[in-house]
Amino acid sequence: MRPPSLLSLTLDSALLRIAHLHDLSRLPDHLLIDLFRRTIAAGKLTEKVLKLFLATDCEEIALLVQLLNIKQPLVPVLPTTLQPNLTTFFEAWRPFFSRFHIIVVKDPDMAEELQIPTGFDLKVYTKSDMGVLGATSIDFSGHSCRYFGYLVSRKKYVISIDDNCLPAKDNGGLTVDAVAQHMSNLKTPATPFFFNTLYDPFRKGADFVRGYPFSLREGVECMLSCGLWLHNADYDPMTHVVKRNQRNTTYVDAVMTVPLGAMMPVSGINVAFNREVLGPVMFPALRLRKEGKHRWDTLEDVWNGLCAKVVCDRLRYGVKTGLPYVMRSDAEAGKALESLKEWEGVKVMDVVLPLFESLKLSSTSVTVEDCVKELTSIVKEKLGPQNAIFAKAADAMEEWTKLWKSHGAQSA
Repeated sequence: MRPPSLLSLTLDSALLRIAHLHDLSRLPDHLLIDLFRRTIAAGKLTEKVLKLFLATDCEEIALLVQLLNIKQPLVPVLPTTLQPNLTTFFEAWRPFFSRFHIIVVKDPDMAEELQIPTGFDLKVYTKSDMGVLGATSIDFSGHSCRYFGYLVSRKKYVISIDDNCLPAKDNGGLTVDAVAQHMSNLKTPATPFFFNTLYDPFRKGADFVRGYPFSLREGVECMLSCGLWLHNADYDPMTHVVKRNQRNTTYVDAVMTVPLGAMMPVSGINVAFNREVLGPVMFPALRLRKEGKHRWDTLEDVWNGLCAKVVCDRLRYGVKTGLPYVMRSDAEAGKALESLKEWEGVKVMDVVLPLFESLKLSSTSVTVEDCVKELTSIVKEKLGPQNAIFAKAADAMEEWTKLWKSHGAQSA
């Protein structure tokens, strides 16, 4: 058996240190390709290492990345607000999440230690990590802890799924890959300017119907993907009390673009977005006075969705809803009837909806940051005098803008 050559030993040595190298541009292309193949075979092709190879501008490397369908990892943000034991959650999602880096944000009000199975590439953020932000008026407790994950993520796309949700099964009995479906929604165009009656024309087996203007068929970039859920519905306190035993069992195999100007109650239960673009508007701002730990007595994600939709409409971006589904458990128990006595969400929505439906941001707002700044001023002027919670929401939006500039604007 021939001993390895000096060149082979050199490449083996480089492979051992690949995660710590900073520049490969001086390597000849044939050695670069050899090292790239060895890196893949050794399972050492991380996002950082991939960028190191792509920075060499080697055409063969770029071609290999395309042919092998190598994709940059995502960051599912997994807030832990209902239970400290996440074993069932992670084991159920293992086939889909084990490929990606995961951010787990622990509710700052939770005293128990988290229980998470091994075998995942993850980072857990706690109350002490939130302290690096300094004094801030933004409350990251309860379901709002997910937004801290949005802030500290450094990936282009974020997928957020509540910790009481498990993978769903489609009509054929196959387990739904929520990550893949969210990415399909975000990476195919949206069509907000003219409704297609066959729903998303970019899905396999669909297309634009007769009469759809050809000038609009290219669509626009989709920035927000709103998934749905089976079993336990996402109701407000009134409906929760009346239909406490009702369960959603209908799996509708469809995705659609939300039309321009249409508002929708976005839910943080199962959502994904382009963080690099929408990050400045993905904030926890509106908090009801008696808001607790249950979905049915919160409005922060609904408010966030209204703001994001207005911004997307102004900048000609798309929002999709429908697939993917998740299976939502009954873990969220609570005294909805008592909450109903003090819940002011109905009055709040009756006040805000007319404003958002008629809202037209000015042509001078050409970035998401511009839109958030203008939207903040409108909320403060139009809604602030009517209710103190709107004034606080405007303050939180201003505070988020500062936090985004100081802690969130950096990308991977």
